[in-house]
Amino acid sequence: MEKDLVEYIAKSLVDDPNGVNVNMIEGEKSTILELRVSEGDIGKVIGKHGRIAKAIRTILSAAATKTGKRVVLEILD
Repeated sequence: MEKDLVEYIAKSLVDDPNGVNVNMIEGEKSTILELRVSEGDIGKVIGKHGRIAKAIRTILSAAATKTGKRVVLEILD
């Protein structure tokens, strides 16, 4: 569910939705989501002073409370 959420938000923000790729690495107590976007769209996902990235992480942690796992979002360039 978290993977779909991040993918949906990222595709809504960027100019090239086909360049959005989310990889999920599941551990015992935490899940890592690696987000890759096209080179020109990285700024749109991070936002000024990281505000958009922080907002995505906040929504993600709220969505993850159901599972009881910790979710970490990494934005890769």
